[in-house]
Amino acid sequence: MGDVLKHHGMSRAVGADIIPEARDAAYRDRPHVYDEYYVSDFTNLQPSDHEQLAEWAFNCLTCVAALGFGDIPAQAFLQAAQLVQPGGWVAFNIKETFLDASDQSGFSRLIRELIFSEYLDLHQLQRYRHRLGMDGSPLFYFALVAKKTADIPVEFLEQHGLSGL
Repeated sequence: MGDVLKHHGMSRAVGADIIPEARDAAYRDRPHVYDEYYVSDFTNLQPSDHEQLAEWAFNCLTCVAALGFGDIPAQAFLQAAQLVQPGGWVAFNIKETFLDASDQSGFSRLIRELIFSEYLDLHQLQRYRHRLGMDGSPLFYFALVAKKTADIPVEFLEQHGLSGL
């Protein structure tokens, strides 16, 4: 993702993952893309890491991973989104069922509440065929692009039963 964005004029890129092998692979395979790459647990972000990350004053968060499947917990995604400055962009993809009200997983509830809140202004929601399943059937996802309008207060999360994510 960083390589594609750099090709389209992005001036700075910061990567993050919970495992050092991801950072090592990014530096090995894309040595001129990332200005910094953090290895941190965003569900339990250390104060020193939070301070360093906040200094970047991020204006965009992109996430290309298995959101909602436990690979990136809802709490980690929320922490990363909180680091984006108001007026910045948040872009990610999710399996189509995560927008269905029948899905009551933490990540699904978080995303539904945020996209219908005053804290994210949804600019693009597009369904697409992500890939084919093992049986050959298509798996559909949604690509979402939203502008962060304000920091997400703890009260909002508590009101919607999301504070324990």
